[in-house]
Amino acid sequence: MLSILSGEMSVAEAARRNKVSETSVGKWKQRFLEAGRAGLEPGGPGGSSSAEDALRAEIEELKTALGEAAVELRVWKRSAEHRLGPLRTSR
Repeated sequence: MLSILSGEMSVAEAARRNKVSETSVGKWKQRFLEAGRAGLEPGGPGGSSSAEDALRAEIEELKTALGEAAVELRVWKRSAEHRLGPLRTSR
């Protein structure tokens, strides 16, 4: 951010390097100017949007679902081994 403010880097170059839109970099710059470094921190003034919060919540739900599915698969494999004998796997 400081390199943009000092003129060492353009907004376009910063967007390219961070693989985001120039609009996002412009918003970050504005938040930084208004609130300093705290404005860019998650949960700081203007730090995260409701869309980001929703994505974080969805990620947590997906992690939980993946963990539960892994446990179910393990249980099913063990159950099948008891009924059919050891399963041949690629591991």
